[in-house]
Formats: sequence, C-alpha cells, structure tokens
Amino acid sequence: MVEQFVGTWTLVSSENFEEYMKAIGVGFATRQMGNLAKPNLVINVDDAGIISMTSETTFKTTEIKFKLGEEFDETTADGRNTKTIVTLDNGKLVQQQTWDDKKTTLEREIIDGKLTAKCVMDDVVAVRIYGKGA
Repeated sequence: MVEQFVGTWTLVSSENFEEYMKAIGVGFATRQMGNLAKPNLVINVDDAGIISMTSETTFKTTEIKFKLGEEFDETTADGRNTKTIVTLDNGKLVQQQTWDDKKTTLEREIIDGKLTAKCVMDDVVAVRIYGKGA
C-alpha cells in the first residue's frame, strides 16, 4: 500500500550519504550541498494512481511523477538523466535508476513510523531516515 508513504517527511539522520553520492558520480561541490541539505520529502497519490514525490531543499526542489511499474525518464537532483522504474515490493517502495550502464536502487520503507530510505550503488549503501512532518 502506497498510502502509508503519503505525507511530508523531514530528514532526521543520514549515514554514508557522501560515499553513496561519490559512487553514483556526483561532483564535489554538489556533494557538499547534498550533505548540507536537509530535504523534506513530500509524497502524494492522486485518484488515477499517479504518485508524486517532491524533494524540497533550500538549494533545489525536484519532483517526479510516476505510476508503479511503469518506466519513466527522470532528471535527478544531481543532473543525471536516468530511466527509472518504481515498484511496490513487500511494502517497500523500490526505485531503480539506470544510466550510462550504471544502476542504483533506492528502497523506501516505513519502520517504526519513520520513512527509511536505503540508497544502494554496487557495494555502497547509504541510509537516510525521515520523520513525519506537519
């Protein structure tokens, strides 16, 4: 059920995110901003089943809209142009991005009322935890 993800989430902790950004090829200046940013993640679902996920920071706001299981073109906050597909797998929202023969996976799940985002690129794993906002 996607409904459990709906709402506004605020980043409360982040582990190994710089290493993850390095692994996906993010440049130094953008990594510095990425580490400073404390994004709000806003997730909504409309009546047609289209999910919107908006990441809001003081630097940049990015939004993606998608239907589960349908591939779409995404321009990421760090400027990558990816083919992205999001599925619901055992209660996890799994986002797979592919570009330039590379692939990364972002798994979002609700654990103890918090949204946990696990970012995986090869053997590098970052974990970001968001608390429910207002």
